[in-house]
Amino acid sequence: MVYNLGKILNNWITLRNTLIATSKKRSFRYGLPFILFVIGGSFGLREWTQIRYQFAQVKGVSREEAEKMGLHKEKKVSLETVYDDIQKLDIDNWENKRGPRPLEENLKPK
Repeated sequence: MVYNLGKILNNWITLRNTLIATSKKRSFRYGLPFILFVIGGSFGLREWTQIRYQFAQVKGVSREEAEKMGLHKEKKVSLETVYDDIQKLDIDNWENKRGPRPLEENLKPK
């Protein structure tokens, strides 16, 4: 029994010394955390990207149901309607208004 205990203690001390020597190596101090970060990141990204596929399967709401809920979609604006609005503007009669300069005191523009 004493012989086995001494052998176990000797093996424990040898293992401890090996771990201490290994932990002082540069590849262990910097490489192991990097590899754990890469592997852990891949599992984390897998869970994160799974959300996209879960929510893509959600059924959308029809336009009538959205209007009943109080959501109103803006009307589509075409290039022609914007052009017609700009044509109606009077661009010949205008007045130049000077804005305040950065170093001036806060005066109201004239």
